[in-house]
Amino acid sequence: MKLTFQRHIIGLSALAMLALAQTSAIADDKFSDVVIKSKKLDNNTYMFIGAGGNIAVSAGDDGILIVDDQFAPLADKITAALNDIQPGLPKYIVNTHYHGDHTGGNAHFGQTGSILAHHNVLKRLKADNSTPASALPVITYEDNISIHFNQDTLEVIHLGPGHTDGDSVVMWQKANIIHMGDLYFKDRFPYIDLAAGGSVTGYRENVSLILDRLDNKTKVIPGHGALADKNALLKFKHMLDDSINWMRGEIEMGHDLATITKQGVPAKYANWAWEFISADKWIETLYQDLAAKS
Repeated sequence: MKLTFQRHIIGLSALAMLALAQTSAIADDKFSDVVIKSKKLDNNTYMFIGAGGNIAVSAGDDGILIVDDQFAPLADKITAALNDIQPGLPKYIVNTHYHGDHTGGNAHFGQTGSILAHHNVLKRLKADNSTPASALPVITYEDNISIHFNQDTLEVIHLGPGHTDGDSVVMWQKANIIHMGDLYFKDRFPYIDLAAGGSVTGYRENVSLILDRLDNKTKVIPGHGALADKNALLKFKHMLDDSINWMRGEIEMGHDLATITKQGVPAKYANWAWEFISADKWIETLYQDLAAKS
């Protein structure tokens, strides 16, 4: 009887391990066709597009630095793309916020490099018990930090609640490049994570603050979407302004969420919806945050 029970337990363990392996294989297969595309922005700086958040790369005499690192199964492909530029692994990894499509590669790259992020990124990653130690930031900051690397100064700037409560943007002083993280979804409605300390009006104000620091030659790397410039970011900010003003008007008229959702977003922004943030999701985000503060 005891032997039968033990065999039963062993059998269940084997099934659990098989299920875990199959789940992992499915996850890896999901990214099997992803190609990491590299775009050179200046002598030392590149933009990688793959799946998840865009990556910025600084590569030169001081080594390699990356801003964000997409999903975990893509780490080897990202490494290969980096090696096409310059041999070696990143010395520094900057996280613009904590979401997995920007920090999934931390566990891999954090084994040999140092991860930097705002205090709240560390707090939120540590709150997930499944996060390995190598995926955690080892250098954190309250407001800003400067990195002097590859003949440039990278300003890592923390802004108030916006996409989350731990957002940072990274500005290259000499190269005139900025990585916006998820404070910019090019030509799309943004994801504002209210449950993680995000704020609709804070998001808009953060974009406005950054616009004041850019010029018409600044190369703007969005969290998602193609390389942009100041005018494209200004277009995004106008969408935020119009959306907030429209929703505030709807709330002031006493319309509830169901009524506003049935009406839909203003026609001029109907094509800003996408698979992750539909028009209905954008309306819900605006309503939830603005109605609570009205």
